[in-house]
Amino acid sequence: MKTIPWHRRPGGSARGMVLIAVLWIVASLAIIVTGVTRTIREEARMMALARQNVQAQALGDAAIQLALQSIVANNTPVNRMLQSEIQYQGVAMQVRAMPLNGLIDINSAPVPLLAKLYTVAGGVPPGAADALAQATVEVRAQRGPSGMPERFEAEEDLLRVPGIGYDLYARLFPLVTADLRGRGLVNPLAAPVEVLAVLAGGNIAAAATIAGKRDAGEPGVDMSALDTAFLDSSSVRRLRVEARVPMADGTWLRVSRSVDLAARSRDGAPWYSFRTGSSVEPVARNP
Repeated sequence: MKTIPWHRRPGGSARGMVLIAVLWIVASLAIIVTGVTRTIREEARMMALARQNVQAQALGDAAIQLALQSIVANNTPVNRMLQSEIQYQGVAMQVRAMPLNGLIDINSAPVPLLAKLYTVAGGVPPGAADALAQATVEVRAQRGPSGMPERFEAEEDLLRVPGIGYDLYARLFPLVTADLRGRGLVNPLAAPVEVLAVLAGGNIAAAATIAGKRDAGEPGVDMSALDTAFLDSSSVRRLRVEARVPMADGTWLRVSRSVDLAARSRDGAPWYSFRTGSSVEPVARNP
């Protein structure tokens, strides 16, 4: 009897096609399973990060509340930056309470101070910074339907000024406020070092020296490196309180709350919170 090779047997070609189809199905299922597994892992990771963020937000809020309780209990006007470390549920957090006149008031700051802000903090060339400062004053002076100047309701309103894009705004945001109604001057005892650098015309070393001596509690800190035309050491009742909460991945969550100590909230707290926020501070890495 003559033997017929397998590949020439009747039906052999059909069985080969079936085998190929089965292999393709198995490969496709493997790809699908791998994709689903990765998706599940990614979703689990995102849920863990979200849970961590919520927990850190709650810890930061708790630290801020404890700091505010201490400030109210002292019953003394706050005219300088207050810094402390607060432990809550085993987590050590750095808390900073800053009177808002330690920031640059975009609703009242004069043109020369705004120009310094845009040049030193924003990196805008001096000539362009002068024009941008003038444009800022013109925008905040525009009159609304009531006939009154519209003012900036929030720091984000700087984006209404022609020439200020998001990148520039992001550099300016930590240094400004829209929540004061004063003369537009800055309290150097309450100002962060970045604002002191603006007042020092970009002299970062002088600003750091002043901030270091001030925060160490040294009396009579020499402020001569700052432009005295823009200084005012009076106290205000509005504060920005920030808590830096450590995260498991080495980053920090910065939780902030702006409060008015002269007003009470509806829940009976002896202060009124009118603005809240949070942002992730990346871990510093050595190059």
